Amino acid sequence: MNQWDTVLHEPGAVEWKPALRVALLLAIPAGLIFGTSFLGLLGLVWIAAAAAWVVLLYVRRQRAAKRPVLLTTGAGARIGLVTGLITGWIAFASMGTYLYLERFAFHQGKDFDDFWQTFVAQTSLQWQQASAASQDPQTTGAVFKSLTAWLLSAEGRAGSTIGGLMLIEFMLVGLAVAGGALGAKLMMRTQARN
Repeated sequence: MNQWDTVLHEPGAVEWKPALRVALLLAIPAGLIFGTSFLGLLGLVWIAAAAAWVVLLYVRRQRAAKRPVLLTTGAGARIGLVTGLITGWIAFASMGTYLYLERFAFHQGKDFDDFWQTFVAQTSLQWQQASAASQDPQTTGAVFKSLTAWLLSAEGRAGSTIGGLMLIEFMLVGLAVAGGALGAKLMMRTQARN
């Protein structure tokens, strides 16, 4: 018996090499599915479920290899965090690639521009109504006009797109952390029953 076999596993300790293998196994398809299909709420549920599934598979593989596993909710959340980061990166890259191809390879730029123009026009109308109701409508209106002009610029469109993708990234990571914690909680309940 070598010295590494006698190391006691603390509750919450994660062996990252097998955990990353399982995370990659599920995070890459989850990111590709979410990034290219725009499933909406179903895609968000899928991300949380994938992180929970990663935790469950990790624990099962560790037990099959006869390694003791004392997984806590915090450890499940950490595995979920890593899964969410990988999923988010893949989703971010696939969404960016999809948008790039749609605009430049498939020449759908006019559709994107028309959608953006309509969105900004509707938002600007709402801002005008809000500025009319404010205490200083002239100043508020000037701010909203400059913001509308920025949104219609190339920099505004690019910044809004990247900002939206980053917001999605943070949501995916948060959901994956919650899913990982939930997966660990389910495993603890299963262990308590046995």
